[in-house]
Amino acid sequence: MFNKKEVSINILPSEVKKAVSRRGWRFGHQTARVKDDGIIAIEVLLLDIIKGAGEIISADLPKDANAYPSVTAQVHAAHRAERSIGDFFGLEAINHPLWKSLILHDDVWPRDFHPLRENKNYLTPHYEFMKVEGEGIHEIPVGPIHAGIIEPGHFRFSCLGEIITNLEIRLGYQHRGIEKMLENMPWKRARYLAESASADTSIGNALAHTIAVEELLKFEPSPRANLLRIIALEVERIANHLGDMGGLSADIGYSAGASIFTRLRGGALNLGELLTGTRLQRWYILPGGVARDLSGEKLNLFKNALKVLFEDVKDNLPLVIENPSVIERMQGTGKLSKPLAQEFGIVGPASRASGIKYDARVAFKQGAYPIKLFIPALREDGDVLARAQIRADEIMASFALAAELIESLPDSVIYEEINNSLPPDSVGIGIVEAWRGELIHWITTDNKGNISRYAIKDPSFNNWTALAIAARGNLVSDFPLCNKSFNLSYSGNDL
Repeated sequence: MFNKKEVSINILPSEVKKAVSRRGWRFGHQTARVKDDGIIAIEVLLLDIIKGAGEIISADLPKDANAYPSVTAQVHAAHRAERSIGDFFGLEAINHPLWKSLILHDDVWPRDFHPLRENKNYLTPHYEFMKVEGEGIHEIPVGPIHAGIIEPGHFRFSCLGEIITNLEIRLGYQHRGIEKMLENMPWKRARYLAESASADTSIGNALAHTIAVEELLKFEPSPRANLLRIIALEVERIANHLGDMGGLSADIGYSAGASIFTRLRGGALNLGELLTGTRLQRWYILPGGVARDLSGEKLNLFKNALKVLFEDVKDNLPLVIENPSVIERMQGTGKLSKPLAQEFGIVGPASRASGIKYDARVAFKQGAYPIKLFIPALREDGDVLARAQIRADEIMASFALAAELIESLPDSVIYEEINNSLPPDSVGIGIVEAWRGELIHWITTDNKGNISRYAIKDPSFNNWTALAIAARGNLVSDFPLCNKSFNLSYSGNDL
């Protein structure tokens, strides 16, 4: 499914540029890896969304090299990945247009905080916020500590009066060393940590991890387990999209919508508990199948609860998406153009709201997908309203898909024990359309079958750039609405 191509490091940027210029191809992720012989390889994952396949372009660095030619200079979607490589591998991307730390804070943590490669000669570049100059320009710093229960992140607004001329977002406060820890633990225990990469996407992360492991082991789960996994993923999508509809309502002062959709989100979390045993659906999906069946009285309870919640949501969605006051407040706010969304590799509802048709559920095998085909929701305007409409469309589509699957559960086991060791010199890649968009778990083993590199690409890793772009030209008072329309994960970026 994913072929590997070895190239010279000097031509890596042009090779990646040539590859993503092919019809249906996109940039997936980029990382570095220490090979068995100690040589460092820069590896780029490219995705063929037409055939549901892809390739890895790998380039070795010369021994003792601490720099390589930047891919970002030709493929802008790589810009955050290369900055992350700088932080954790001590490798500079030469000619990167915005070279600075992405995760590490030189005034907070020592240089050896969960490095993926020791390089004491590398100095984390001093972080400088972009300066916007001119008469009347002023800065508004916000965070990293925010009001309410929210993850930490710093927003630096450059404004002309009340108009945002530039927004720079600095993250890294949630860095926990997830990828490093995943390399150093037995693979059968890794699922507990992998699904914790971003807690509101526990099913998405668990499924991506499981697909990657099962690809390594050449294991095919049972039909019943496959369908139960997808039902869980769609329930997670419903719950989070409903929560976002409530959050959007709150940020425009629409208290009725905020309270109603908070209650509806609770109903979706209850569905998750009926299915998996916990409201956030933890510890459910694992290599070999799922941890809990849905049958008998539990199955009937789930079907009834799904139907009742669907009717409740159907009655209440128009309160937001058809409300003239809500539409006026959202329309035209926080626009993201299709060309910029494509250039920076934006994913999920944020990209589909800007006219990009990509949905990993259609492109890649993940559980029962793409056997159960559907038409992804699509809008063209790229504003807050379009992103809300995408969520509303996806909520209804997820209800329909879950209802169809729950009526067609085949009789088969839900789990089969896997006792194998991971194969040596192999790659397993799990690509999932999580509720925020394309989520990737990329596992590489060494010549002994141990995990030598575990890379995670959360959809927020792509989409923080989209928020910074969408905020420009808007009022400062519009930013909370722009921010909630993306609702990105800080911890998913920081890892």
